[in-house]
Amino acid sequence: MAGVSRTRHNQRSIPHAPEVHTSAFPMHLSASRANDFLTCPLLFRYRAIDRLPEVPSAAALRGTLVHRALEVLFGLPTADRTPDAAADALAGAWAELAADEPVSAAVLLAELGLPSGEVATSGEIELARLSAEVSDRILEPARPLLDAYFAMEDPTRFQAHAMEMAFDVPIHDTFSIRGFVDRVDIAPTGQVRIIDYKTGKAPSAGFEAKAMFQMRFYALAWWRMTGQIPHQLRLMYLGSQESLTYVPEEADLVATERKVLALREAIAASAESGVFAAKASRLCDWCSYRDLCPAWGAISPPMPALPVQAPPITGRPMDAPPAAGLPDRANLDDPEHD
Repeated sequence: MAGVSRTRHNQRSIPHAPEVHTSAFPMHLSASRANDFLTCPLLFRYRAIDRLPEVPSAAALRGTLVHRALEVLFGLPTADRTPDAAADALAGAWAELAADEPVSAAVLLAELGLPSGEVATSGEIELARLSAEVSDRILEPARPLLDAYFAMEDPTRFQAHAMEMAFDVPIHDTFSIRGFVDRVDIAPTGQVRIIDYKTGKAPSAGFEAKAMFQMRFYALAWWRMTGQIPHQLRLMYLGSQESLTYVPEEADLVATERKVLALREAIAASAESGVFAAKASRLCDWCSYRDLCPAWGAISPPMPALPVQAPPITGRPMDAPPAAGLPDRANLDDPEHD
């Protein structure tokens, strides 16, 4: 397996990031929304404040199916975590999506050139109408991603500590970081490894640091909850069968915390002024909001009132059940799987 790795040594004690003065909005931030603001402040506004709807791409939906299949796989007894079991879990994930999210299912049907208008308006899909051939065609592009997963590690050799685990961790009196971690492993030695699955390809040289921001964000959450710095952060790129691994230091996590708090300050300033500037880039080609973007000749709609946000929830151990009021992935400001 090809891989990209960086190892850091000589961990040293660094004081907690200093307290900063912040306004009420935002009261929480996920790694995805933080990256949105860094990429384009207007994108952040449309997603986090206007909350404009987006139709997920077929690739994103396949990522969701693969993530769900791996979650189900790790719920099986260790010896039963086979490629055949993963394939069954993938089929089950598609059946769940077809039954529960007809608009999303319609995207995958439309990609195959199959009628999807009725699906999108009826509010449900009768699974009997989806022949085995149709299901096979929908799942065909996702199966190589599961094959890549099994080529990268053997899930029968260890037990995951947590899968698809939500967190909401205060790092300031009125502010928390939140999100979902794909997987947490804890070795018999007590060492912690945080895993994130990506169904795309590994980033090229020079872009690893940007890719690792999300993982440092997760490591910061774990550290602030448990007082333990994860031993390893690992991004598994199933699309290219590569891994990017990183061993964080306390200094890394303090720097990440400072960056997140600085981002919060910048977002609060934009919210107060009402100005979320558009930032044109190559990523605009994949943006759902180009027809609402001044960078592309459009006029932005008036900014609505800031959303009412619940105060930060006390951080909880990641093996504990969700705290009352902790959002699930359906309404947390976290991205679709990629």
